[in-house]
Amino acid sequence: MTKYIKADEFYYPYQVKKAGYLAIEGDTFGSWQTEVSSDAEIIDYTGYSIAPGLVDTHIHGFAGADVMDNSQESLETMSQALLGAGVTSFLPTGLTASFKTLDNICHTAASFVGQESGARIQGLFFEGPYFTEKYKGAQNPSYMRNPSIAELDQWLESSKGLLKKVALAPERDEVTEFINYAHKKNVFVALGHSDATYDQAANAVEAGASIWVHAYNGMRGLNHREPGMVGAVYELPNTYAELICDGHHVHPSACEILMNQKQYDHVVLITDCMSAGGLEDGDYMLGEYPVIVEKGTARLKSSGSLAGSILQLKDAVKNVVNWGVASKAQAISMASLIPAISVGIDDKCGKIKEGHKADFIVLDKDFDLRATYLGGEKVWNA
Repeated sequence: MTKYIKADEFYYPYQVKKAGYLAIEGDTFGSWQTEVSSDAEIIDYTGYSIAPGLVDTHIHGFAGADVMDNSQESLETMSQALLGAGVTSFLPTGLTASFKTLDNICHTAASFVGQESGARIQGLFFEGPYFTEKYKGAQNPSYMRNPSIAELDQWLESSKGLLKKVALAPERDEVTEFINYAHKKNVFVALGHSDATYDQAANAVEAGASIWVHAYNGMRGLNHREPGMVGAVYELPNTYAELICDGHHVHPSACEILMNQKQYDHVVLITDCMSAGGLEDGDYMLGEYPVIVEKGTARLKSSGSLAGSILQLKDAVKNVVNWGVASKAQAISMASLIPAISVGIDDKCGKIKEGHKADFIVLDKDFDLRATYLGGEKVWNA
């Protein structure tokens, strides 16, 4: 049975279509049109905008659940709660840990994927363990080590190919061989938590790395004599820069500089959210570390350093618009289409396209989230 979504504008991948009707055919998108027959079933969102469901490719936890819990219950909690953040697809993200811990997460996610009742799990991201201590952030350096093809092979087998993205520091040993191998296995390599020089970062990109882990944070900064990791983020083409736009991790002007350097089609809005996302201020854990959440940030109790975020992706979209650093269309794209492209899942999510799953969100004139749809059915309402 076909129904039609009536709204003032529709955020398609490369254009904004004005007032009209978007067909929903079963659980997939149909065509957009200016008129429909008088007896058609219409869901009226006059005064509102329709955008693709958001795609979070770097998220550790939400609503009290943590990927490091290694439980189907935690993945389901995240899946359900993320609908209220406008997220309809995500990559559960693990932290630096032992080989066995991460292997267990692979097994758990592989046995659960497809059963989640909310936002769809489109892959796994391991943020580590192949980092270096100087920019360890809120990760345990005792587990940090050189990249291992044998470990990657086992994780791919255990996850049944669900592992989509692995992060490393370019200055580690055996990096080039690892990246070449991962590339052949269709695993995207991200670079971060690193004191690498510009040349080391460039060599990793030459080998096939294509993503920068939360640009600016956890990496050697820009210097006029040694451009460092940040210089490489700015300069190296055909790479995607993750960006945390909560106003705490990166100054709005630095966000704008990055967007100007990379262009909007190579910036990926992420949350790096930890388990306290969506909950009240208080004491929480990020992996093995105690964290205090207050004043919009999550910080390590031991040092006061930022420990992930409590950002929701819908708010990152609104922030970059309100800061005047991106248009509404650019903001939507950086939180849906571009993240999906960055990890090769844009054939499944991230855009309104005929034949794709009808996962979309409804936004009001202030760009606040009013409703979330999954497979053409309303699953969250403000």
